Amino acid sequence: MPAVPSTARLFKSLPPHRRPQGTGIAAVAGWTLAGLATAIWLVQPFDWIKKTLFEKQPPEESNN
Repeated sequence: MPAVPSTARLFKSLPPHRRPQGTGIAAVAGWTLAGLATAIWLVQPFDWIKKTLFEKQPPEESNN
């Protein structure tokens, strides 16, 4: 099985100033989390989540 390429090999074709840095990746993760939290705050789907995930649906009966 071939080894997974390291990030150094993966981004070797990019110039050094264009390669992703650890701080940039952390910033993207932080902004993604902030955007997700904002979207959930704006939509507030808590009733739908409770109904979908935690309440048991009665089994549908088919009349044949």
